[in-house]
Amino acid sequence: MRREQAAHIDELVRAAGGAATRRDAVIQESWRRCVSEHHLDPEVLREPCIITATRLREHQDAMEEFTHTARFGVETLYRQVAGLGYVLLLTDAKGITVDFIGDPTFDNNLMRAGLYLGADWNEQHAGTCAVGTCIHTGEALVVHQTDHFDATHIPLTCTAAPVYDPFGALAAVLDISALRSPEPKESQFLALQFVKGVANKIETANLVNRFRREWIVKLAASPEFVDVEPSYVLAVDGAGRLLGFNNAARQLLLREAAGRVAGIAAGLAAPGLVGRRLGEFFQLEVDDLPRFSHALPAAQRLVRLAGSGTPLFAATLAPPSRPGRPIAEPAAAALPAPLAALFRDDPAMRQVATRAAKLVNTQMSLLITGETGSGKEYLAKAIHAAGARAARPFVPVNCAALPETLVEGELFGYEAGAFTGAAARGKKGLVLEADGGTLFLDEIGDMPLPLQTRLLRVLAEHEVTPLGRSKPVPVNIRVIAATHRDLVDEIKAGRFREDLYFRISGAVLALPALRERRDLDWLVSRLIAGRCDAGGARFSLSEAARAALAAHGWPGNIRELANALDYACAVAESGMIGLDDLPDRLQGLAPGLASGRAAGAAPQAAVRVWPSDLPCALAGPSNGREELIAVLAAQGWNVSAAARELGLDRTTVHRRMRRFGLVAQRQGGSLAS
Repeated sequence: MRREQAAHIDELVRAAGGAATRRDAVIQESWRRCVSEHHLDPEVLREPCIITATRLREHQDAMEEFTHTARFGVETLYRQVAGLGYVLLLTDAKGITVDFIGDPTFDNNLMRAGLYLGADWNEQHAGTCAVGTCIHTGEALVVHQTDHFDATHIPLTCTAAPVYDPFGALAAVLDISALRSPEPKESQFLALQFVKGVANKIETANLVNRFRREWIVKLAASPEFVDVEPSYVLAVDGAGRLLGFNNAARQLLLREAAGRVAGIAAGLAAPGLVGRRLGEFFQLEVDDLPRFSHALPAAQRLVRLAGSGTPLFAATLAPPSRPGRPIAEPAAAALPAPLAALFRDDPAMRQVATRAAKLVNTQMSLLITGETGSGKEYLAKAIHAAGARAARPFVPVNCAALPETLVEGELFGYEAGAFTGAAARGKKGLVLEADGGTLFLDEIGDMPLPLQTRLLRVLAEHEVTPLGRSKPVPVNIRVIAATHRDLVDEIKAGRFREDLYFRISGAVLALPALRERRDLDWLVSRLIAGRCDAGGARFSLSEAARAALAAHGWPGNIRELANALDYACAVAESGMIGLDDLPDRLQGLAPGLASGRAAGAAPQAAVRVWPSDLPCALAGPSNGREELIAVLAAQGWNVSAAARELGLDRTTVHRRMRRFGLVAQRQGGSLAS
């Protein structure tokens, strides 16, 4: 044991016995807790407690949405201190490190010191430390070198700040630590301000993200900073009730409540604040909020606390829509072109595209749901094309079609000679093919369970290990998954991993079925416009054919529609697609069309829909045979005249006659069959 460690242990023993010490009060109290409550022996030198990978994934999955929000703040802070020897840790409320940024060249030293993913910094295990003591006190602090309880930690300097959720509960701890630092504790006070500032920004971002559809109220003591750096942020519903707040706002409300109500406990819990009316704390009501928008100069947005009269300056963000005050839909032109091209005047698709437009440049994984053939890959491609990754690869993977025996090599790649039959030069793998771009996992609900486990690790660690290689390869991918299955049901049935579901569903986009869309006619026209006959001429649709398309239920959605039009273009004898050119299942679905020619109408305007063109289960017993016989007989078995009467081509009438086994007889009007 080194001399400085022995001296440190002596000081701990004396302090635990009640002797005076030069340490800050918060450090002294923590040392006493470590001995009297946590029963830690000052003389024991402890190895870092790093939990297993399985337990770490459980903690990370529980924090996934919050970590997505916090990651930008963590990276911003790291850039501010890059090159100064610091490592950043984000822990959950239990002290488990769920995110980490540090110089990889110091990985071994950082792991030995416990400054690594999965490290447990709870005060009960690690003794006095920035994370654990921050969790206990709920306050930001610096634990510098010999402030630590465990003698193995005395080379470290650690600075931590709590991050609270919108309801006042501890959500995480943000920590910045270094293996070496100057001896004076004052050298870390600037780091403390950095950490507190970023923790406040993470709280605010989490609050705004959580309540994006409610009123957001920002407050500051200075008009110059209320729009850019508010100290207090609140979420308020349409009835003026408090929904959430950042920690600074919570403390402000607690002080105001304690000052106004006689005998109220100064430590009023956050649940006692949620649901209370805005007017209890401020001299304003919910109907006043619109006048505090950014359109008014900040100096004119003065509001006072209801009890103390303290002046503050406010800025409000209105919800996307308010009862009784509908906001006009954004114009299609406001959407990125790839997303705007997916639909025309359909509210459900506009809602999906508008939401997707807000997510194109985020890092979160997206899950697209919808029936088979509803256009999930089209949406994924549009999101990719609309974002900053558009110039990088878009790599689609059909999870249902991957051969299970080759799936690892196909997805993750392999080194040369990794297994019998491996390509001589190895294989890059689809995940690495998508590096820098988008990996589209189609029908992820059909992915085998063993592969789900491998994929989860790739998404969690942002690295992939090809078969035959020992060291992982970093990979930068945006993951968009799609499924027609209900993954919640699949999880309950044990066919899909719950942790993978939370990893891929950072946001869920639900596509409407084609039968629910209002822009079918536009979609048909667009698909027809892309198809030409053998001579290069474009096709057009007859009214009867268009009506039949509109009447169909489209269980196969856009894929079924495209197949039907491909068939029609292949069999049409001219550039005009008629009812008879559609697949058989569609020919009896032209509602509202006359069965005979109306007086004064052009011969082509009358279209007869035949029961024989319906599916067998829907066709009547005559299958239209008697109707065809009646028209032919009335026209003296003149097929051309009968075709004009029916509004059909002669070839169609001949085909139906052959189908029914009819042969025209002109003598005596008899019929041979």
